[in-house]
Amino acid sequence: MKNSRTTGQSFIKGAIIISLGGFISKVLGAVYRIPLTNILGGEGMGIYQMVYPLYCILLTVSASGIPTGIARLISSGTGDGAERRAFRLYGAVGLLGTLIMYALSVPLARVQGEPAIALCCKLLSPSVFFVSVLSIVRGYFQGLGNMYPTALTEIAEQVIKVAVGCALSYVFRENLALAVASTLFAVTVSEVVSTAAACLWYFRRRKKLPLYRVPEPPAKDILRFTVPLTLTAIAMPLSQLAESIIIVRLLRVITDDATALYGIFSGCAITIINLPVSVTYGLAAAGVPQISPLAESGNMPEAKKQSFKALLITFAVSLPAAAGLYIFAPLAAKLIFGSLGEEQRAVLITLIRILAVSSVTESLVQTSSACITALGSPVKSTVTQWTTAILRVALAAALIKFTNLSVYGAAWAANCSYFVAMLMNFWYIIRAGKNRRGKNNEDNADRFGNFGGRLKPSGKAGA
Repeated sequence: MKNSRTTGQSFIKGAIIISLGGFISKVLGAVYRIPLTNILGGEGMGIYQMVYPLYCILLTVSASGIPTGIARLISSGTGDGAERRAFRLYGAVGLLGTLIMYALSVPLARVQGEPAIALCCKLLSPSVFFVSVLSIVRGYFQGLGNMYPTALTEIAEQVIKVAVGCALSYVFRENLALAVASTLFAVTVSEVVSTAAACLWYFRRRKKLPLYRVPEPPAKDILRFTVPLTLTAIAMPLSQLAESIIIVRLLRVITDDATALYGIFSGCAITIINLPVSVTYGLAAAGVPQISPLAESGNMPEAKKQSFKALLITFAVSLPAAAGLYIFAPLAAKLIFGSLGEEQRAVLITLIRILAVSSVTESLVQTSSACITALGSPVKSTVTQWTTAILRVALAAALIKFTNLSVYGAAWAANCSYFVAMLMNFWYIIRAGKNRRGKNNEDNADRFGNFGGRLKPSGKAGA
């Protein structure tokens, strides 16, 4: 039965809303790099990028698994009040992440040999907490089938970051350290404002709910979904860290431009390839509230049918995008990274064309991972991500070391790893529910308090 609290957005409408928000956000982020590079220069952008590895790891731990995990609980009908528990649980985790980043600011600056990093980390650190809170609100509304808060706050984040970042970096342009730090402070400002708007949206809705208080689910129910999703998400930044060390060292054996080649691969080619992937993110997010109630009620055939529908639409969207990337790779390279020299641009064009297929497979992995979570098996998505992350690093190292592919070996390794991940996730979806048929009715009876009557989630009117 459809959740009565949903806004009535259909799967397609919800996917379009959140995909459009994500795409606009990504485009703004890409455009932002143009004035920022002109103001900060190469050295300033180098400092800017050096702060992000620590920030991304802390952000992954404190916020990455929250939206999908909370959405799954809310949409299933068994997670009423999950967001209140999550506010306390992940609010504390986010606050701890902020304190860790602040405490590590000076040691990190010493290790990296760049004093300006200390101030940058301190000004960026509060955003870890605010992103955690913002992620909970997004997950809550996604669980209700309302994708507007996620889309609008994503756009708001980028608009504020671009406006404040450009203004402050220009004001402090004579002092490089302050200019870079001010652009990172703009990130914190954008998260504070976006979180405040999202929380206002949340509390306005809470006033319309019944006066009685719905019991919160235990913390273990939340952690059951969010922890595997966090472990899934952290595999990527850790594998990228490993890649940056291993690939650059191997490339240095065969070329003097190892750092530049890796920069073109990870900073330029991957950025372009990820644009169509960001569009299909909406299909992954919108699929969770459609699939999880069916899986929770034991209607696994229909749940899997909805999963394959989401995957089919993802394929239909990502395939033309991949073809466009392949055909228009020279134009994309010139428009977005026009400052590259002719030789470097030729490398970028080749990388884009090799990686074009990954825009399809990565999009399908993204959607299928969300479907697996909605089907009630988030740990399987974690297994897929770690398996393919290890494969990607190992294969890239082997191709660079034992062939003459150079940096192109890293691109082919990425293609192979995403293809393996896609096949693994498809297999998990096909096999979903095969060993649960005998347990579903009993589990649902325990969860909903069914005593021979029609199943009704506790805490709802008429239960």
